[in-house]
Amino acid sequence: MAYLIFILPALALSLFAQFKIKSTFKRYEQVSSQRGVTGREAAAAILRRNQMSGVAIEAVAGSLSDHYDPQARAVRLSESVYGSNSLAAIGVAAHESGHAIQHKERYGFLELRHSIVPISNFASSASFPLLLLGFILQSPSLLLGGIILFSLVVLFHVVTLPVEINASRRAVAELSSAGLVSNDEIPAVKQVLGAAALTYLAATVAAVSNLLYYLMIFTGGNDD
Repeated sequence: MAYLIFILPALALSLFAQFKIKSTFKRYEQVSSQRGVTGREAAAAILRRNQMSGVAIEAVAGSLSDHYDPQARAVRLSESVYGSNSLAAIGVAAHESGHAIQHKERYGFLELRHSIVPISNFASSASFPLLLLGFILQSPSLLLGGIILFSLVVLFHVVTLPVEINASRRAVAELSSAGLVSNDEIPAVKQVLGAAALTYLAATVAAVSNLLYYLMIFTGGNDD
């Protein structure tokens, strides 16, 4: 029962976030931009404006699989974004280009996120087995080890939030400054990017909720 109290609000937010991003993207992928530029063209224009000719723009398979690869220095756009001239596609392409600009400018939170990725990946895979063993064996030391590792996973989620929000702000500013979308199209782009940001918020809330639950179990066990 205690677990449900912690996790149900986070689960509800996560389900709402998934619904919101899918419904918002579906709505605005049906609305063509007035300028007629595609996602690839929007990304290219933004990178060109920021003197980033060395960053590649590549099409990748999948839906909403768009991302920026800092190692390959490539903006990768899904098939529904790369060649589409919809407001949804332009917004997503500009957002990923925003990450490329962050990388160029060595944006602090992005640098921090990159530095903790290996640790976070290890912690993500190792924390649950430790927690499970701690629960089964009633071992406070194993529980504490799992909690410490899971805290690193939570840290990754927390650091990711400002990275994503900042990339969206850069996207809107770049699209407006470059004249890639008109002023009356900006609200639609903001809705698409806001829905995407909600998924990161939901993931963070879920991670924090789980951590609080683990801490409650740990402190409760020690009190006994």
